[in-house]
Amino acid sequence: MKKTGIIIAVVALMFCVFFFAIQKPAGSESNQPLSQNLIDSGVKIIDIRTKGEWVQTGIVPGAFTLTYFDEKGNYNNQAFLSELEKIVPDKNEKFGIICRSGNRTSKLLPVLHDNGYINAFDILGGVKTAEDAGVTLVPYK
Repeated sequence: MKKTGIIIAVVALMFCVFFFAIQKPAGSESNQPLSQNLIDSGVKIIDIRTKGEWVQTGIVPGAFTLTYFDEKGNYNNQAFLSELEKIVPDKNEKFGIICRSGNRTSKLLPVLHDNGYINAFDILGGVKTAEDAGVTLVPYK
């Protein structure tokens, strides 16, 4: 009888570990590629690329520009979050973050979630997907 209880406990523990391992991080179900529908939805889009990139390629129409990584790959979470709070004062608000290809946003998204921005999502593929999605970037001013 004692062995049966131990086996049941081990199976239950394994089930719990498996269940939590397959759970998506908060907000990840909203991750999506750039599209005109996303732009038209009115959801805020935060472009975290550098100023040089904005000038070179343009930005998504209506996007907010707020650099996360500088040209050397350095970042300052507190400075970024302080500026982000001015754009997204309600941490429950849904907004997307975009970079060139999705590499930088995938690194920033967990930071946002850890700091209470639970509805922040990654715009998959970055601005590189704009042309494929039929989105025309506008000049950065």
